[in-house]
Amino acid sequence: MADGHHEEHEDHGNTLSAWFLTASWLIVWSVGGVAIIAGGDFLLWTGLTLGVSVVCAVIAGVMKKAGLGRKEPRPVPPTREEWEAARASSVTAGQA
Repeated sequence: MADGHHEEHEDHGNTLSAWFLTASWLIVWSVGGVAIIAGGDFLLWTGLTLGVSVVCAVIAGVMKKAGLGRKEPRPVPPTREEWEAARASSVTAGQA
């Protein structure tokens, strides 16, 4: 059942700009956390990390506008009624 649901919907964020933002935030916040744990000033490293995160978000936004983001609108999941109707039709088709 999960496989069928996965096949009906497109991927929700596998774009270069999304991966850049994910990886950059992972690295930036890891470095900030390690610096704080190692004895660095909490407010300094938190502020620095937050600032770099905002810069990375702006870069990811520019990448998206440059065509490295989603090319089509995000897929809309079916309503409950649509899902139930599709499920009922697949069950009846399977019985035939």
